[in-house]
Amino acid sequence: MGQITRRTALTMAAGTVTASTVVNTATATADTPAPGRPVASGANPALRTALITRVTPRNNWRVTAVAIRYANPINMRGGIIPPSAFRVTAAPGGQSAARTVTRVYPNTEARTDDLPHAGRRGRYLIIELDPDDANAQASRTDPLPLHRAYAVRQVADVTTPHGELVLAAGPLAIRNDDVITPVVDGFTAGSFTDSTGFELAFRLHQPEAFVRSPAAATRYPLVITLHGGGEVADNNMTQLTANRVAVTFAKPERQRRHPAFVLAPQIPLPRPMDGPDATDWTDPKVRAALVELIDTFTTQRPVDADRLYLVGLSSGARGIFNLLPRHPHTFAAALATAGWGDPSTMGKITHIPIWADHSIDDPVVPYREGRFGKPGTWTLMNEMESAGAQVTRGEWANDLPKAEFEARSRALLKRARQAGSHVLFTSYTPGTTPVSPHFAWAQTYENDVVIDWLFNQSR
Repeated sequence: MGQITRRTALTMAAGTVTASTVVNTATATADTPAPGRPVASGANPALRTALITRVTPRNNWRVTAVAIRYANPINMRGGIIPPSAFRVTAAPGGQSAARTVTRVYPNTEARTDDLPHAGRRGRYLIIELDPDDANAQASRTDPLPLHRAYAVRQVADVTTPHGELVLAAGPLAIRNDDVITPVVDGFTAGSFTDSTGFELAFRLHQPEAFVRSPAAATRYPLVITLHGGGEVADNNMTQLTANRVAVTFAKPERQRRHPAFVLAPQIPLPRPMDGPDATDWTDPKVRAALVELIDTFTTQRPVDADRLYLVGLSSGARGIFNLLPRHPHTFAAALATAGWGDPSTMGKITHIPIWADHSIDDPVVPYREGRFGKPGTWTLMNEMESAGAQVTRGEWANDLPKAEFEARSRALLKRARQAGSHVLFTSYTPGTTPVSPHFAWAQTYENDVVIDWLFNQSR
């Protein structure tokens, strides 16, 4: 067979589940360093590789990093790992293309680090990727097949500032075994079949304190998130990953401030017996199942019945404006983005706190009223005002930095409180909503002023 090098032996010993890879030694023999080059202590084989994904406010679900777990901690002794040392290719759709590596650093966990000087000595190597790469998507309509879809190869040695070899380059590539999606991975998957046999899939986030002590007397708010029309599916995933709605209410920093149950149902693809319209929250079958799911959930978990919140975008906002008039004394407040509805029913909900927003130049759901009988948010707010509600209105650009965006929201809320108004309406100036004028919601659920306002409401 010929002489087996140390690198080959270690790769074979690591098992055949991965094409295991990068080791911390030279390629000649087990104990012989490359001429003229110091060697760090022993070999350091890669053991496991995971993709780190993130649900972004505007670009949906993206693969943003690769985390490689090594047998021993990686100590750069103050040195920096150049991004050019690693080559990453992605083939989730079967066609391989390069990803852009932006920075590389060791860490103690399989997670990215937002600090300027990221990382610390640990067994994980984090390879961050440009989220704007054309092939960065983790899903289209359905999640893409990401298992073993990424290959990572080290193409240059990694050394400390003093020349010690930390990780050696080599010809072998590793493929990912796992996919990590922070926050999303904490949602439980489930389904609910109503009294008629209609089934809704859902995802559920439960407050950490409830998980630790389910028998405690504490009652928590319930946030129900209604996805848009693009997330109608049978995958029980894209209602979490297509937009940062449910995820933003479940992220740790938000839960520390406002612990709550977060319920994210998903409308299924229509079956022949359901009829052609069973793809919207306003369909009687879907609406009835949703109401029954909420009723059932509130009896089986310690939910504060006075703090049920509806949140939705696009057809989810349409669902809000359809559901509230039918159940005007159930929900404490609602956030509705880029929605439409029946103006004649707005008089029934003038007492409910609502914060609505919409891009003025939305071509999908008209801001005022357009084709196909879609009276937009502007029309609905006018009808609420005619019915006696005081609507506090504001307009600003939808591409402002977060601090300025929240300052505008804070000023609008201050005016509303001074006027005794509990209905607020934010309009976004034409040409300022990135990606698509319909995607008005990108900053809505990142806006701490709006979310704090929601949690302050009680029936």
